[in-house]
Amino acid sequence: MAELVAAVPSLLAADQADQHYADAVRTAVAACAEDTAGQTCYICYGEGDEDEGLVRGCSCRGENGFAHVSCLARQAQVAVERRSGPRFLRWYICGLCEQRYHGVARCALGWACWKTYVGRPEADETRKMAMTQLGNGLSSAGNNEDALSVKEAQLAMMRRLGAPEDQMLMVQSNLANSYQVLGRLEEALQLERDVYSGYLRLKGERDEETLIAANNHANLLILKHFEEAKALIRNTIPVARRVLGEGHRLTLKMKKIYAEVSYKNPDATLDDLREAVMTLEDAEPRAQRVFGSAHPLVEGIGISLRTARETLAARETS
Repeated sequence: MAELVAAVPSLLAADQADQHYADAVRTAVAACAEDTAGQTCYICYGEGDEDEGLVRGCSCRGENGFAHVSCLARQAQVAVERRSGPRFLRWYICGLCEQRYHGVARCALGWACWKTYVGRPEADETRKMAMTQLGNGLSSAGNNEDALSVKEAQLAMMRRLGAPEDQMLMVQSNLANSYQVLGRLEEALQLERDVYSGYLRLKGERDEETLIAANNHANLLILKHFEEAKALIRNTIPVARRVLGEGHRLTLKMKKIYAEVSYKNPDATLDDLREAVMTLEDAEPRAQRVFGSAHPLVEGIGISLRTARETLAARETS
């Protein structure tokens, strides 16, 4: 992969952070308007900025989880200042359902995070984490070119600062995700291969970061290397079950990938396709119980299940 240019994109300019944040909040509020109509912020109970509007972008259901982005940001900032629990958790994980934010709500929180810490020195750990949250938030909302710009700038910065290896691996993995979405598959595959081997050596196979890297690597291998992908994910799922549990987001994503290896492989046998359907039929209700039917992971599993059934039916007919 070519050496990244260290120039900082104008997107990250401190004097533009407030405007980007305001635009992202408006987008998120508009997208959530139908769901949030008549609801109250669970943090301020209506005492905040009523003109701002509410969002909900987690796995809360019913009357739970509605909030102002500004209230979520204050809650996260307080958690960082008090060092309560893992740092930065509240910037991307809901305090009620304990699941990750997604879509435009996460993007708005990413800009809120960046706006909060952009004024700190470049080497400040909190500022570096804020850049990570911004890049991931932009990706979650589908703003892929902007996400790539942020992630490339972050990797160049981390190299310049001589960051620890585990931090470098995290940034490289995030960058590989953007390369994949934008169709730069060879660059993505090489990065994910390096990231997985790095985590495996640094933290061992049972660490969650290693499992995430294995999942990401397998997800890319599906595109060209079916057997390698299947072997990797088959060996990793039992570890994820033991370490994280059957209903964990990562375990369910691995099951989805394992099934996709079969129905996307033109050389898959009927038994392979039947196993793919059974795997997804097990994963879908588990995912719905944990995340609710509107979550992107649940929707993705549902799409994969329909595709697997159609592929199996076509092969059985032929």
